[in-house]
Amino acid sequence: MTLGAALVLLACSQMTPHPAPAPVRTPAMQPAPSPTQEINDRFVKEISARIAGHENDPADQVFKNLQIPWLKNAPAGRFLRIMNFGYSRALGVTCTHCHVENDFASDDKRPKRAAREMADMHHAINEQLAKMQNLDPEHQQHFINCTTCHRGAIDPVASDRAPAPRQ
Repeated sequence: MTLGAALVLLACSQMTPHPAPAPVRTPAMQPAPSPTQEINDRFVKEISARIAGHENDPADQVFKNLQIPWLKNAPAGRFLRIMNFGYSRALGVTCTHCHVENDFASDDKRPKRAAREMADMHHAINEQLAKMQNLDPEHQQHFINCTTCHRGAIDPVASDRAPAPRQ
């Protein structure tokens, strides 16, 4: 072996190997949606069909009784995605946990009224976080959302508890 070949082998043996590329997820590899998500997706599909042609109109012009101020001007199609992938997924519930199935505008359900109060609280916290100057400068935007506390559970306190041991 020549000196040049030995140096190439030595250099190559000390190189850090490249990490394996991340696997590409095909549709067949995606986890199956939960029964809750399937129900919500069905509601969103039905509602989307009813508002066809108005997906880009402000949500408060398309839907009745919208009371969360910062969502009123969201395009109606985006509003549906926020409700489906934001609120319901963060709490792990179906749309009918908060909404009356045949009258989504109704305020009859306590969880809907509570969700509005929680949205106001979360908005106030985010406004306060935006004012803070001594948080980690690496993170330019600090914010919370429903998932911050709930993590897929209606009761955020319960989501902090360790599961009971199985017997």
